[in-house]
Amino acid sequence: MNPNPYAAPKAEVADVPTTGEIRYVGFWARVGAALIDTVLIIAVTYPLLIAAYGWAYFDEESKTGFFAGPTDIFLNWIVPALVSIGFWLTKQATPGKMVVSAKVVDAKTGATLSVGQSIGRYLGYFLSLLPLGLGFIWVAFDARKQGWHDKLAGTVVIRR
Repeated sequence: MNPNPYAAPKAEVADVPTTGEIRYVGFWARVGAALIDTVLIIAVTYPLLIAAYGWAYFDEESKTGFFAGPTDIFLNWIVPALVSIGFWLTKQATPGKMVVSAKVVDAKTGATLSVGQSIGRYLGYFLSLLPLGLGFIWVAFDARKQGWHDKLAGTVVIRR
């Protein structure tokens, strides 16, 4: 019997099922993972951009618009999205997250993300970035270390 029948019921939070203790990956480890991923993406895309557009690609005065052309859009927007989503679906982590022993899983089941969750999480990055990066900083203060993109997609980042 409930001692206070007028009290609000406790909200149930579904945790990732596991045989041991869940350890969510914190802000600084995720920043480190993001930096590693960024360096890897730059190491692959910049030589290809230079091959396509020459060194003038980096000269703001020679550009006529925000994008240099279709190769620019493909290498800077589409490839990173496809690579990130592909790693989440196959390895549960990008290379940076692998280095810090982290993996991205469904917040309710602990299973590999669905394609929809992966796309939603990636698009959620842009929402997390918009208000001065507050959606990413949120990881530092959230009990489950979720950024807004994680909450949107129903994901958590946990230790392997």
